[in-house]
Amino acid sequence: MDSQSTQTIKLPILQPGEYDLWKMRMEQYLQCIDYTLWEIVENGNAPIVTKIVDGKETVIPPISVEEKAQRRAELKARSTLFMALPNEHQLKFNSYKYAKKLMQAIENKFGGNNATKKTQKNLLKQQYENFAASST
Repeated sequence: MDSQSTQTIKLPILQPGEYDLWKMRMEQYLQCIDYTLWEIVENGNAPIVTKIVDGKETVIPPISVEEKAQRRAELKARSTLFMALPNEHQLKFNSYKYAKKLMQAIENKFGGNNATKKTQKNLLKQQYENFAASST
């Protein structure tokens, strides 16, 4: 057995300012675990089926083997993305129930090019330039 076959790939944790690199590493990571996981993140999966019972939305459990496999894959893709977030950001993204929507939210929060980020930073500096807190 060679040393390559015993190596494991570590889950890439998103670091501020490194979204593009993280996304590339995340794609590789998910494809190594299960090739279809990245496809779920990119394209979505079969939606969870719900129906209204007594005025409440109820999730219909998967029945067929295929539905169960789709649900498991969606859950695995979402939870893997979730684990790749720094602890301080996990609560903000917990409400996203689909991997594709979660990835879009992560990109909206952490993505963007450097010029956009620099512009946002300069706008924030200008907004709070004249702000002074009293020591009392």
